[in-house]
Amino acid sequence: MARGAVRTVTVVVEAGTRRVFADALGWPGWCRSAKDEDAALEALAGYRPRYAVVAERAGVAFRPARRFDVVERLPGNATTDFGAPGAVAAADSRPLTAAEARRQVALLTAAWGELDRLAVEAPETLRKGPRGGGRDRDAVVAHVVGAEQSYARMVGVRHKEPAPGDTAAVAALRHDIAAALTAARSGDPMRERGWPARYALRRMTWHVLDHVWEIEDKSDT
Repeated sequence: MARGAVRTVTVVVEAGTRRVFADALGWPGWCRSAKDEDAALEALAGYRPRYAVVAERAGVAFRPARRFDVVERLPGNATTDFGAPGAVAAADSRPLTAAEARRQVALLTAAWGELDRLAVEAPETLRKGPRGGGRDRDAVVAHVVGAEQSYARMVGVRHKEPAPGDTAAVAALRHDIAAALTAARSGDPMRERGWPARYALRRMTWHVLDHVWEIEDKSDT
C-alpha cells in the first residue's frame, strides 16, 4: 500500500428490489442485508465484533479497516429478494492462492464449529416472531445441513443429505466440501453450471453464520 493511502475493506453490494446485501470480499460470511445500500453497510459494520469471534476460532487475524470501499455493484435477482446473496461477482473469478484458500476454508470451518456449539448449548425452543413464526434450534440446524448438501453439488461434491443427528455423515460432507475448496485455484466454476470457489465460500459461510446469529438472537439467555 502506498504511503498515505487509506486502508479499506473491499465490499460487493448486491441490490434486489426489496433487499440489498453488503458482502466483505475476502472475509466469507461477513455479509449483511438491509433495505438499501447505506443500511446494509451500516449493518455490516455492526457485525464486526460478531465476525471477530468466528475469525478467532479460525485462528485468522481479524483487524480490518474501518472504512468500506464498494468495488462492485451487482443487480440482484429473485434469490436476493428471497434473502440470500445470489449473484456471482466479477471479483469471484479471481484465482485463489493455496494460502488464501486455506484461510477462507478455515473461516468456513469455524462457522460450522459455531453452529455445532449452538446445536448443543442453545435452548431447543427459540423465541418466535411477533406472529409466532420461526423455527426452533434443531430445525434451523437441519435446514443448514440440508442446504449444505445442495450447495456441495455446486462445487462438485455429491453426498446424500445427512439424516437428522447423523454427525458422521455431516462430518463427511463438510470434509469433502472443505477439501474441494482448499484445492481450488482457478476462478472458473468448479463444475458445469456450478460456482467459482470464492463465491461458494462466501455464500456457504454466509448461510451458516446467518443462522448461527439467528439462533443466538432468538435464544432466551
